[in-house]
Amino acid sequence: MVTAVRTRAQSAAFTRGVTALSVTNAVILVALKALVWRVSGSVAVLASMADSGLDVVAASATFFAVRYAAAPPDAEHRFGHGKAEAFASLIQAGLVFASAAVIGEEAIRHLVRPQPVLRESWAIGVMLVSMVLTSALIYFQSRLLRKTASVAVAADRVHYAADLASNALALASLAAVAASGWVGFDALGGLAVAGVLLWGAIRVFQEASSQLLDHELPDADRRRIIALMREDGRISDVHQLRTRASGPVIHIQMHADLDPDLSLEAAHHVVVAAERRVLTAFPAADILIHPDPRGRAEPHGGAFAESYEGPRDSK
Repeated sequence: MVTAVRTRAQSAAFTRGVTALSVTNAVILVALKALVWRVSGSVAVLASMADSGLDVVAASATFFAVRYAAAPPDAEHRFGHGKAEAFASLIQAGLVFASAAVIGEEAIRHLVRPQPVLRESWAIGVMLVSMVLTSALIYFQSRLLRKTASVAVAADRVHYAADLASNALALASLAAVAASGWVGFDALGGLAVAGVLLWGAIRVFQEASSQLLDHELPDADRRRIIALMREDGRISDVHQLRTRASGPVIHIQMHADLDPDLSLEAAHHVVVAAERRVLTAFPAADILIHPDPRGRAEPHGGAFAESYEGPRDSK
């Protein structure tokens, strides 16, 4: 149990560091791209700069959301504050949608009325710098996500992955302008960036919606939970398994069938040992196990009565 607490604390510290790096990265890129756009007039650089500007807002929302989500439960929020991350992800999705719309409109305007691109080498240089910084950030975000299931950081990574793709498209369009002299490639690059951002926003929205609507964990995780529970032969069945993610925390509830002749104390020890086994695989989990006397338990009532067997329940 102490190891699980230490793991959660380390993951929270790493999460805070990565989100701070995300904000810093976005601020640096906005400043660089604004400077180069002013001297080049490139719509591809403008598109990338607008996206980086929204990155500052989105990364700042994530920065504060992960700190709020990591706060322990209190009297008003007994299940913790994890869904703050999903709300931050929705903000990100909305900002990316807005960014895609603005960029698309600007690109179409430049297609209709082409404008020359000045100092292509500057524009190409800032795109290369942007790609290097963004790649480094995605690397650290990926390392973090191997340790904790933060939906806000996952959304931030999707956003920056879209940025990386958009920077590559902007770089390609600028190189095409420099090689061919046709400024239409610059506007086409802006349109391609808008398309990539739109797709990234849809993915972020889907992930955030899954958490807000309490979507079940993947089937592989559910099977793993049941297998860990049944490593002790005194647990003959696991049913009514319910799982959901809330930011960095996973909530797990289930019923476990035990020998009805076990004493209350013995049943308690069996359940606690099972909980610890599940925590080894899911250290950021909040687990509630209800023991049932095998063959003697009456069906439970309530909003989700035991007579209902969901299609994903496993016995």
